[in-house]
Amino acid sequence: MKRLLFLALNLALILSTFSCNWRKDETYRKSEFLLDTIVTITVVSDSEKKAGNAMDKAFAEIKRIGKLINFFSPDSEISAINRNAGISPVALSPDTYTLLERATEVSTETGGAFDMTVGVVVNLYDFHKKIRPSDALIREKLPLVNFRDLMLNQDKQTAFLKRKGMTVDAGGIAKGYAADRAIEILKSEGIKAALVAVAGDIRAYGLKPGGTPWRVGIRDPRGQSMDDIIATLELRDMAISTSGDYERFFIETGKRYHHLIDPKTGYPAGGVMGVTIVGPLGVYTDSLATALFISGIDKGLKIAGTLGYDALMIDKTGKIHMTDTLKNKITLKPRMETNKNK
Repeated sequence: MKRLLFLALNLALILSTFSCNWRKDETYRKSEFLLDTIVTITVVSDSEKKAGNAMDKAFAEIKRIGKLINFFSPDSEISAINRNAGISPVALSPDTYTLLERATEVSTETGGAFDMTVGVVVNLYDFHKKIRPSDALIREKLPLVNFRDLMLNQDKQTAFLKRKGMTVDAGGIAKGYAADRAIEILKSEGIKAALVAVAGDIRAYGLKPGGTPWRVGIRDPRGQSMDDIIATLELRDMAISTSGDYERFFIETGKRYHHLIDPKTGYPAGGVMGVTIVGPLGVYTDSLATALFISGIDKGLKIAGTLGYDALMIDKTGKIHMTDTLKNKITLKPRMETNKNK
């Protein structure tokens, strides 16, 4: 009898100890204003302190990346490249060099639809004041747009713009890269699952508490608010990026002038309202969203399929086009049918 009582007490002690040490996974979320936008990090952890520390380190990493590639900061490495255009190569940190290397890769794969040197023309437009450049000014600046004139030296980790007046701007690829870096930091801190949203560039891994996947919505390009979505999909260890003609634009005599400028013409690309790309890395989904918008529906879907990335594209009439591999992963909202002619 004493032996049974002893065993029962020990069992109760073991269960009590287990109960004290076991913590239920919970979701923690925090937002900061970085890279000129709202960045939100959501993590799953059994410790609030662990979650907070990991999120702080991920935000610090995004801030560090931002300082390196800020087009408007005279202290950034991107500004150093631009100041020395046509003069001399600039030594870069591994992150900036990698970012430029990935950008050049996407430019080559898309035939120049994505081009980091297009900023010299994009910056002629003032979307806030609703000012567009003259045709003559576009013609004057357009010869300075050519990603092939950005020379990268892998051995020396340098970058050089061949002609004075050229500039590079990482705005079309930096947010996706920053999301990738934040995810790597969170993983190194032992976070089981997370979702990093840098504006329209999102990357996620793992599952939410309860074993459910992350679910994200794709915005209706003619919706009245960011909550108006045309589709949802589950995001499992993937990144997703969306570019649209509704982000920075103005209307003049019935024509929409938006920020997605075709590097070959210097004018806003036509025929597409929005593009969403899904794939393993944010650095590619971000840049490909721009590239496919510029490329148009048919060529864009072909590029996505060749590179193994999923794409959803909405043409100027509101009709949805997508890669075959995406059709079984996405849930379209019925209300999109009413938006086709907006």
